[in-house]
Amino acid sequence: MAATKKSNGIEKNFKSIELFAGAGGLAIGLEKAGFEHIGLVEFNKAAAQTLKTNRPQWNVLCEDVAEVASRNLTKEFGVKVKELDLLSGGAPCQSFSYAGKRLGLEDVRGTMFYHYATFLHKLQPKMFLFENVKGLLSHDKGKTYQTILNIFEDEGYETQHQVLNAWDYGNPQKRERLITIGIRKDLAKRVKFEFPLPHKYKPILRDVLLDVNPDKDHCAQYSEAKKKVFALVPPGGYWRDIDPKIAKSYMKTCWEMDGGRTGILRRISLDEPSLTVLTNPGMKQTDRCHPLEVRPFSVRENARFQSFPDNWIFSGNLSEQYKQVGNAVPVNLAKDIGLKIAKTLKEV
Repeated sequence: MAATKKSNGIEKNFKSIELFAGAGGLAIGLEKAGFEHIGLVEFNKAAAQTLKTNRPQWNVLCEDVAEVASRNLTKEFGVKVKELDLLSGGAPCQSFSYAGKRLGLEDVRGTMFYHYATFLHKLQPKMFLFENVKGLLSHDKGKTYQTILNIFEDEGYETQHQVLNAWDYGNPQKRERLITIGIRKDLAKRVKFEFPLPHKYKPILRDVLLDVNPDKDHCAQYSEAKKKVFALVPPGGYWRDIDPKIAKSYMKTCWEMDGGRTGILRRISLDEPSLTVLTNPGMKQTDRCHPLEVRPFSVRENARFQSFPDNWIFSGNLSEQYKQVGNAVPVNLAKDIGLKIAKTLKEV
């Protein structure tokens, strides 16, 4: 175990490397749980700049993860094989299942997951955290995720997974993520990991929205025509709560679609959580209007729903900032998972 030290009042016991770090939601949460990041890899320049601006002491590599993975990682990060405590991140996963064939690491070469698995192969950390969308469970009839689990097993890890909803863990947002935790097999015999239990209280928008500076300079705006329609929708309502003629005119071809279409002309109430924060606030089928004003939520408000600190600065243009926030792992969820990982590592 790495020597305990304190930075910014946080006691840090364990070393971690994060891939696909984005704007830092997962990294902040793990930092709060006591992890010292010795390396973060993020290809997007604006997201990497966000990390560097807020944590100049972090070792942020703004590079293609494929290039980094091809190097001597023990030399790159100054850590010996089997010494690293945690590898974290969530790779975009393409389909790579072949009927009747059990795939190994070389069979998924060229995918983003391959580079994550390469880090795992070369560094053999004590534990890993692999997060992804819930849909990965059913992707390609479950074959994609099963291949991932098989490769984790081949690399010497015992895994367990669970879908966690951020709303259960101190975030005013309904957002489900598939969390996969791995423990190296030589350690798994001695320790046990348990997923965090849901909090008793589940926050709503009223808890985080009323005292926040909306930062309207960093907020998308509706067209005048869209404003007039949204002004008719009550908080907690959607297209069914206004005149059908007006709704039909607004929805156009969406009017004939099957399903409830509950995301269209959706105005969130102060007494409910946010729906999943998205990367683009202006798409017609996933509109989320502010409960008190006729506008989308600002970048800062969305960041609150993701439990980012209010002083966390997002780099890049407005579109890039919305994308960074929407792609992030909720900080409070990451912290709760990180605390459970740290508890397991302390038992090693």
